[in-house]
Amino acid sequence: MSRTDYFDDPGAPKAQRIVPAVTAFVVNDRGELLLERRSDNGRWGMPGGVLEIGENLPGAVVREVREETGIEVEVTGLVGTYSDPGHVIEFSDGEVRQEFSLCFRATPVGGELSASSESFEVRWVPREELEALDIAPTTRLRLAHGFRDGAAPHIG
Repeated sequence: MSRTDYFDDPGAPKAQRIVPAVTAFVVNDRGELLLERRSDNGRWGMPGGVLEIGENLPGAVVREVREETGIEVEVTGLVGTYSDPGHVIEFSDGEVRQEFSLCFRATPVGGELSASSESFEVRWVPREELEALDIAPTTRLRLAHGFRDGAAPHIG
C-alpha cells in the first residue's frame, strides 16, 4: 500500500480518522541514525508504525523497529508528540488520517540490519549525510528535535 503525505496543503483530502502511531529516533554509539527507505513512499524515515491493541507505546516502538530494521532497541525517552492537523496522510486504499505520532528516543541493544517488506533499504546514516537524503519535512522536524540533546520534548 502506498501513501502520500500532505503538510499544510489546502488541496489535501479531509482526514477521516486519527490513529496512534510511534516513530523511533535511534542513534548508535558512532552517532549514526537508524533510517529506512520506506516502500510505501520511497522516502527515508525513522522506523515506526501503528500502536496495536494490547501493547503499550514503548512495546510498539520495540516491535516496529525490530520488524522494519532487524535492530533490537530499548526506549530511553521522548523526542516529542506530533498531532498537527495540517499533516494529513492519504493511503492508496482510500483511508485518510490526521497525524497522531509520538517519537521516542531509543538505543540499539542488538540485532542485525535487515530490510523488511516495509523498507527498500535500512542503514545507519551519519548526521552529515542527512541533508542529501529524500526525507519528508515532517520527519526532518522530528530529526531536528531528536538532535536537541537534553531539551524538553516537543509538544505539538
